[in-house]
Amino acid sequence: MEFRPCIDIHNGKVKQIVGGSLTDTENQAQENFVSEQDAAFFAQFYHEAGLCGGHVILLNPESSEYYEETKRQALAALGAYPGGLQVGGGITADNAADFLEAGASHVIVTSYVFREGRINYERLKKIKDTVGKQRLVLDLSCRKTSVGYRVVTDRWQKVTEETVDESLMNRLSQYCDEFLIHAVDVEGKAEGIEEELTAMLGNWEGCSITYAGGVHSYGDLELLRRLGRNRVNVTIGSALDLFGGSLAWKRVLEICGSSAGVLL
Repeated sequence: MEFRPCIDIHNGKVKQIVGGSLTDTENQAQENFVSEQDAAFFAQFYHEAGLCGGHVILLNPESSEYYEETKRQALAALGAYPGGLQVGGGITADNAADFLEAGASHVIVTSYVFREGRINYERLKKIKDTVGKQRLVLDLSCRKTSVGYRVVTDRWQKVTEETVDESLMNRLSQYCDEFLIHAVDVEGKAEGIEEELTAMLGNWEGCSITYAGGVHSYGDLELLRRLGRNRVNVTIGSALDLFGGSLAWKRVLEICGSSAGVLL
């Protein structure tokens, strides 16, 4: 289990939000933390700490008045840590190369390939062919429903008909290098992880998976390690001391067993 850092950008600011509260209407979200530092600061911090595989997420749609500033922040972060961060949020086959050229190690995609509630395999194949399987991460962020954990798109606002299970991951892993999975029901709430979901992810023996959502204690990390069978990587946002939380990032690294560099 590795710790994967994050930089979430909303309205041009590095923030931690309650994931389920995000709405495109008036660019609203319930905020847990708004940083005085820019995205490049955090990217440089992760670079100096030797942390890789983290993700930069643009939380504004292209139609938003804040999109250009959010994008500028994201590109600055990628430039500050070339090859060390992934990027997601509005990625398509048409713009993916721009983010890779700016320094992203991978592009993260959801809404582009999940259209009208289902997987659009034509688009999935197109973006795989555009960036290469080894540089594509599929975001399977999901909500729990009466029929299982359903993939959500459009900044977690639309529930699809695709269920996150071993069958789906087996099919999609042919196209991508990793999965990123936010448990949206608990994302940003710091009230505990989605145990059923993490146990299912731990039973799957495919490509790398990063889980995000609900971690609020060191005990949660130990539980995630056990349920995920030490296979599932983890991102922590609101609960981390870097974002105003109580979990010391160095202690998190010790528990996760992540390698880190000069700051330890």
